Amino acid sequence: LPSRLARLRELDGRTSVLTRGEGTEFDSLRAYVPGDDTRSIDWRATARQSAVAVRTWRPERDRHILIVLDTGRTSAGRVGDIPRLDASMDATLLLTALATRAGDRVSLLAYDRQVRARVQGRTATGNVLATVINTLATLEPELIETDARGLSNAALTDAPRGSLIVLLTTLEAAPIEEGLLPVLPQLTQRHTVLLAAVSDPRIEEMANARGTVESVYDAAAAGQAQADRRRTADRLRRHGVVVVDATPENLAPALADTYLALKAAGRL
Repeated sequence: LPSRLARLRELDGRTSVLTRGEGTEFDSLRAYVPGDDTRSIDWRATARQSAVAVRTWRPERDRHILIVLDTGRTSAGRVGDIPRLDASMDATLLLTALATRAGDRVSLLAYDRQVRARVQGRTATGNVLATVINTLATLEPELIETDARGLSNAALTDAPRGSLIVLLTTLEAAPIEEGLLPVLPQLTQRHTVLLAAVSDPRIEEMANARGTVESVYDAAAAGQAQADRRRTADRLRRHGVVVVDATPENLAPALADTYLALKAAGRL
């Protein structure tokens, strides 16, 4: 968290970092330096002071972040020693801490075939983080198939237009293609959508294994699983979804970094 907060302070204009794009607020003018985007040159200010000036921007505050935890069957699958849902909870807590410090409003929705938990967005940093912690403490995965259409409708109900919707769910081909892809247009037309999933490091180990007949077969199976996962992620990206696919220990920082990258790019 401290390293991400330092980057957030840079994006917020407390140190001299240039960001530009839709979804940012004008901050100040400074002298042009080689490498600056020429589209940020303020020509009126340049003419007045006889020196090239560029506009600096800071990310907008008070944006809405809706974190959606899929608590269905796939969240119960264990990766190493923990269920996928536990890794998703860790990522939720780090993102909540970071986004509230950025001045954004964070809401939480846990869903499978019904709403299991809900936290409405607030801007009070300590209050919302404490509420999310208490809410997650009693949450357990349900051994049922998630109703993607119901999840989508619940997210649309909770998120005002222009929100960032973070789906912490699976990248398995069948649930995505049969459940999520048909309802994605409803979400992406109104919101920025980010899907974060837990990958299994054991698959990569198997893919690199050699030396015995059994390990070669394992490698072939792991390679096929990786290819299926990449195809699923590519299909989501073609629909405008930002995809984060990371191991349990890397999911939380990877999600936080992606949130900051969206801020820096002016998409949030």
